[in-house]
Formats: sequence, C-alpha cells, structure tokens
Amino acid sequence: MSPRRSYDQYCSAARALDLVGDRWTLLIVRELLAGPRRYTDLHADLPGVSTDVLASRLKDMERDGITTRRRLPPPGAAYVYELTGRGRELLPVLQALGAWGQPELGERRPTDAVRAHWFALPLLRALAGEGLVEVHLEEGDFHVYAGGAQGPVYGDGRAPEEPDARLAMDTETCTDIARGALTLPDAVRAGRVAVTGDGTLAKALRAA
Repeated sequence: MSPRRSYDQYCSAARALDLVGDRWTLLIVRELLAGPRRYTDLHADLPGVSTDVLASRLKDMERDGITTRRRLPPPGAAYVYELTGRGRELLPVLQALGAWGQPELGERRPTDAVRAHWFALPLLRALAGEGLVEVHLEEGDFHVYAGGAQGPVYGDGRAPEEPDARLAMDTETCTDIARGALTLPDAVRAGRVAVTGDGTLAKALRAA
C-alpha cells in the first residue's frame, strides 16, 4: 500500500484531494456507483489503467474508508469492491464535475473509449423525479435510479424489475444530452428519444 500523500494544507478542499485527487480514483468511484464490482470488471471498464495502478488505488481507497472489499458467498466466491457510505457521498461531487466538464466533451475522438453506462450520470442529471429508468443505446443497455437511491445509482443491462420508464435513443442524441447541447424533454419532443412505460416519469416526459 502506497504511503498517503498530502498537500499539507489546512483546507477542506486540499484534504479532499488528499483522498480522491489521484488519477483514476474518481473514475473508480464512478464505476462503483453501479454497486459491487469485481476487480476484473473494474479493469475492463477502465480502459487505460494498468493493473498495478488499479490495485494500488483500490488499496488506498479501502484504507481511507471510501471502499470496502468482501467475498461473495458460493457459488460466486469472488471478491468484490463496493463503496462505503462515505464513498457514496461522492455522487454529487461527480455530478458537479461532470456538469462542469460538459463543454470539454466536443466531438468524440477516434482514440476515445466509450461504455454505454458512462452516459448514466449525465442522464441522471437530466431526469426530473424519482424512479427506475431503463435506457437503450446502440452500445448497450443500462438503467438508472433517479432521485434519492440509497443503493446503486445505475447498473449495466436491463432493469432488474419493471421500470417506471424506458428510453430508446441513438448515441448521438445521448451524447448531445451529456454535452448539455440538448435537454431530455426537448429530445423527446423532437422525436429523438422514444419513451415507453406507465410510470410517473414516463408520463411526465411524454407530457413535457
């Protein structure tokens, strides 16, 4: 485990950066907002991180009370990492950072990796209300828990139960929403997002 580095400044922002300011740390938090993940899953969804750096960051985060590690019961019998309550408190930090970084997205570069669930946090910011929303993109499906979820914020694949709304859109539309160039209600009105479902969220989006 690497020794903790510090800015040695009596400032809450500096203290926070002592814990989460290292490269990859907040992106690991982004992945773990989906719930418990195995090391191999994290490595697959963090293209560009080395195995040594990922292992080091996870150890540091566990030491600092941001994550925990536990063994799944049989037949899984694998170790998973998950956020602590303190780690989950970083959601609004990532939301604010994502909103601030919207203008930096621009056009996708040929070297840019993409995963469908990376659009989860921008879409979460765009949703008003509470409920489970299933999203269908060309890259894959994911679901988000809008409004006040105490557990996972999003997840890969179809929703684990009947969602309050289903959204289908192409990647260009989802990217425009993530960049702040298009609001979700405007995208629905323009026919760029198909909304199905009988939940309150679906009805609100269709009526917007």
